[in-house]
Amino acid sequence: MLRRLVKPTVSGLKNVSGGGQVLSAAATRKQHSQPSASVRPETSTAKTLMDIGTRRIFNEDHDIFRQSVRRFFQEEVVPHHKEWEKAGQVSREVWEKAGEQGLLGIMIPEEHGGVGGDVFYAAVVWEEQMYSNCSGPGFVLHSDVIMPYISKYGSKEQIERFIPNMTAGKCIAAIAMSEPGAGSDLQGVRTYAKKDGSDWILNGNKVFISNGWMADVVVVVTVTNRDAKTAAHGISLFLVEEGMKGFQKGRKLDKIGLKAQDTAELFFEDVRLPASALLGELNKGFYYLMNELPQERLLVADMAIASCEFMFEETRNYVMQRKAFGKTISHLQTVQHKLAELKTEICVGRAFVDHCIQLFAEKRLDPSTVSMAKYWTTDLQNKVATQCLQLHGGWGYMLEYPIAKAFVDSRVQPIYGGTNEIMKELIARGIVGQK
Repeated sequence: MLRRLVKPTVSGLKNVSGGGQVLSAAATRKQHSQPSASVRPETSTAKTLMDIGTRRIFNEDHDIFRQSVRRFFQEEVVPHHKEWEKAGQVSREVWEKAGEQGLLGIMIPEEHGGVGGDVFYAAVVWEEQMYSNCSGPGFVLHSDVIMPYISKYGSKEQIERFIPNMTAGKCIAAIAMSEPGAGSDLQGVRTYAKKDGSDWILNGNKVFISNGWMADVVVVVTVTNRDAKTAAHGISLFLVEEGMKGFQKGRKLDKIGLKAQDTAELFFEDVRLPASALLGELNKGFYYLMNELPQERLLVADMAIASCEFMFEETRNYVMQRKAFGKTISHLQTVQHKLAELKTEICVGRAFVDHCIQLFAEKRLDPSTVSMAKYWTTDLQNKVATQCLQLHGGWGYMLEYPIAKAFVDSRVQPIYGGTNEIMKELIARGIVGQK
């Protein structure tokens, strides 16, 4: 069992063999059913937007965990990130270190080989990665987008085979949805699996696949019934493993941002898959995808707001030091008012996202609400990136400054997880009563 980044004395944890620590699900439920003994400052009243010990959705155990996660990113990720940007991928070593420290599979049940924590602990990891300004490690996609598919819909054999190794960082996962001609519209998927005896023969190609180059296993979205009454009724999910004949990885894609995050093209040419490679029930893939997308959109929204908080503090520090006309530029009223506007918008966004996290924990987060969070926060992230870069002046355009990297990394946020145009469509359907 994996060691957690918390002290042994922390309440709400239980000992396991090997001296490790895992979260007690009963304890975490109890922690969020009782009010905190002391009032925790909200983001708007904290000394900085990244202060530990703030926000009512967290408690002291989360604070201790956050300290450890923050230290992990500062010690194990930040020093190597420039090297990984040049390589177009992170090291396998950092994946295994993350596994050793209990940062992977946090929300996956212990009985499946996960950590057994809740969304609040997972959110700490989402946020701390953004506070480190290091987009390379694809931990969040692996843990909180892909692992739930296997844990919820996989067979006992699939769960036992993959989940423990994924939690340990020894098996890296990707999910292959997008195709050259099908992005947000999953019903436009053309990759096809044809029945051949008890096996399946898979053909097609995927693009923009995060973790795709390093992936040991890929959840592939594919058509299995071309005659279904609608495209959504003919989609299935398969587990395709590295080394299978006919499965080829294309080049690592050269992106404007997220330079250290491996993103690849994947090709499937007559890949023979055993019946055991089917994930869940046949032709239920679209249903599974719709079920799990709200969680993906929630984490995108939380990471967007966390990035805003990082960029704001980075800019605050810069304007307090940068001098012009004999004073620091923080003395200029136009700069002060811009900071006031940015902080207000960030705090409004943070309040709504924290509300969504709480709703998710209570199993009450609906697709329309999370679509609001995803589109609004990622649009805000790009606005904050642009205005904070502007406040840096010419230095903001230099990649040696963190704001420049945050600026280019932010641009993809309104695109993946469903474009923001699609988010508005989903919200609008609920308004006008369309299905």
